Amino acid sequence: MIEGFVFLDEVLDDVRWDAKYATWDNFTGKPVTGYEINRIVGTKELAVALLQAKKIAARLGYGLLLWDGYRPQCAVDSFLKWAKQPEDGYTKKKYYPKITRNELITKGYVAAHSSHSRGSAIDLTLFDLHTGKLLPMGSDFDYMDTRSHWNSCDITEEEMENRKTLCAIMESCGFKRYEYEWWHYVLKNEPYPDTYFDFSLTNSLKEMV
Repeated sequence: MIEGFVFLDEVLDDVRWDAKYATWDNFTGKPVTGYEINRIVGTKELAVALLQAKKIAARLGYGLLLWDGYRPQCAVDSFLKWAKQPEDGYTKKKYYPKITRNELITKGYVAAHSSHSRGSAIDLTLFDLHTGKLLPMGSDFDYMDTRSHWNSCDITEEEMENRKTLCAIMESCGFKRYEYEWWHYVLKNEPYPDTYFDFSLTNSLKEMV
């Protein structure tokens, strides 16, 4: 792995994760190029900030569930390629029911570069430590619609309060939110603000070069 990156599960003791792009459960309908394992990687700085967020969340009775961290540039490229292909309807109902596949690009849901490729962005949510259930947030991960915008008017008061709780936790630990995806946060002081990495995710740190 590039120096300065770590497996987040090795730093955040017993954290929950589900690396969606390493599975068939994502908007492309299959594992994405560059994701060879279901684990999540990020910069050391990201890991330290998330560890603090995890402790604060725990004091409130919540845990963190991570969906994506570092994202290889080759994965971003594959998103663009997929979005330009003819519609097959396989994932449309779950992820982008109100727009066409090509509009994923024109409306900015899929772009040529992602803050994830810089290594200090994270997609996550909260779950109840006692029940294990995810807190309702008004939309699922990667639901490409205005309902996923942080300040959406189409969600319940409870869902909005849960978004605010997540936001308060993350901002207190040095993150800034992304207005169009309630689950997406980026470190304010990124260690690599101008670098888009392209090493694949594998089981061995040494193989990630």
